[in-house]
Amino acid sequence: MIKSIKTITSGYMDKSFESRKNLSKLRSPKSLLKKIKKSVGRDQFGHISSRHRGSGVKRLYRVVSTLEKISSEQVKVISIDYDPNRSARIALVELTDKTKRYIIAPENLKPSDVIKAGKDDDFEIGDRSRLCDIPVGSQISDIQIYPESNKYFARAAGVHATILAVEGEYALVKLPSGETRKININCYATVGQVSNSDHSNIRIGKAGRTRKMNIRPHVRGKVMSPRSHPHGGGEGVNPIGLKYPKTPWGKIAIGKKTRGAKKSDKFIVKRAKER
Repeated sequence: MIKSIKTITSGYMDKSFESRKNLSKLRSPKSLLKKIKKSVGRDQFGHISSRHRGSGVKRLYRVVSTLEKISSEQVKVISIDYDPNRSARIALVELTDKTKRYIIAPENLKPSDVIKAGKDDDFEIGDRSRLCDIPVGSQISDIQIYPESNKYFARAAGVHATILAVEGEYALVKLPSGETRKININCYATVGQVSNSDHSNIRIGKAGRTRKMNIRPHVRGKVMSPRSHPHGGGEGVNPIGLKYPKTPWGKIAIGKKTRGAKKSDKFIVKRAKER
């Protein structure tokens, strides 16, 4: 749910917020919190490697895990929490041995719900199982790239993938980008769409809010001088006098394929449509 604020001053231009009234107000367990040092866009030598990064409010990292290593075990949802480090909500769950963990919360998951890992039939929202056991046509999220891997697809707020078919050792999965990819049937996934689907409808409203998000001001290249940017010159009035936009270092900024010849390309059945 999105809460909007009417424009009263120039600092509040149709500003909107996420409603957090249904989220837990209790402190996170200390065992699931970790301090992180911000790189503010700089590499190990102190050189800027990612522009427009810096400042931002201090935050603790929430250690988020998955449930594929817990076979045939029921897990109780304690609360749905806010995570300042990601767009999705996270769920605090308790295992049978009373240990607690954070997981990516699917949409419509509520406190006191019971989810199961390693389930093979009668799936409900939040259950985690292998792709070969989940019915074709189901919406899934938090998908393993390879078996036993710690890398995952579809973890951002409001996204989901769809199982199109299961053929031999692979399942055809349509990812949120529109790409259709083969994924091993022994990879685990969570049933349901990722929570906080209204995240994309938020209007930031003012520049000071982006500074708190660790984003520094951007300056258009066309208002710079020609020696500072390929788009510069023309007193900021003329359009880009080039065939295509370029970075400050003269490299193609739009339209160039940045994906290299990686091993995972052989699993792509259909690439995402160009935007």
